[in-house]
Amino acid sequence: MGTAATYHWPVRIYWEDTDAGGVVFYANYLKFFERARTEWLRDLGFSQQAMRDTDAAIFVVTDTAVQYRQPARLDDELRITVQLVEAGRASLALQQQALRGDTLLAEGRIRIGCVDAGNFRPRRIPNAILERINPA
Repeated sequence: MGTAATYHWPVRIYWEDTDAGGVVFYANYLKFFERARTEWLRDLGFSQQAMRDTDAAIFVVTDTAVQYRQPARLDDELRITVQLVEAGRASLALQQQALRGDTLLAEGRIRIGCVDAGNFRPRRIPNAILERINPA
């Protein structure tokens, strides 16, 4: 999956995802985005727990910018996307979207940084991950 490929992850909206008006609470889109990023890495062959255990490395969110377009509601089936925008030595910039069918509900640019699991200092992303996500 190079930088041009877009990963898709399905999400169903449950009561716990909504506010009193039956609309998805805005912060829950960040949870949906997080789950999709985790499954994107898993689909590429990288478990975050194994990355922590083997390389003593973890990803943390360092920056987010989300635009909300339309509400999602109870029982909606969404598709959450992940697309690599930029791969640095210690961080990744990702574009993510929440879609219901072809309707864009929310989109964001998320930067995740790689840090040492013990002291949370920035560190290089493991080479195997960089090679897999950006083979050029």
